Amino acid sequence: MSLNNVINIAGSGMNAQSIRLNTTASNLANAQSVSSSEEDTYRARKPVFEVLQGQFQDRDLMDPVDLEHDVGEGVHVAGIIEKDDPLDIRYEPTHPMADENGYVYYPNVNVVEEMADMISASRSFTVNVEVFNTAKTMMQKTMTMGQ
Repeated sequence: MSLNNVINIAGSGMNAQSIRLNTTASNLANAQSVSSSEEDTYRARKPVFEVLQGQFQDRDLMDPVDLEHDVGEGVHVAGIIEKDDPLDIRYEPTHPMADENGYVYYPNVNVVEEMADMISASRSFTVNVEVFNTAKTMMQKTMTMGQ
C-alpha cells in the first residue's frame, strides 16, 4: 500500500467523521424542540458508514489466503437514517404546542448518547489527522533522502 493510499484513507475517514459530527450537532440542537404532532417531531439521525472496497494491484504476488479478501480504500457515508426509538410524549396541557389531548411531542434524542458520539467522532477525526500528518512527513523525508 502506497502512502498516497494512506492519505486517501485518512482523508475519507476525516470526511466521514465530519459528517458524523454535523449530524450529532444537529441532533443536539433539536433535542428540546417541541411539536404538537408525532409526524412533525424531529427524529434523531445517524450516519451509516460503508467501506470503500479496492482490489490488490498485483494479485500474482499475493498469498492465496489474502485473495479471499478485498482491500479497504477508505470509508464513506452511505446514508443518514432516522432512529426508530420512540418519541418522548409528555402530558403538558398548558404548553402552547400541546395537541387537543394535552400532549407535547419531544424528539427521540438522547443527549448523553449524542455527547458520547460527539467525543468518539472527534477522537476518530483527530486520529485520522495524525495518520495523515505522519504519512505526509514520511513522504517528505523520503523525498529528501537523496540530498
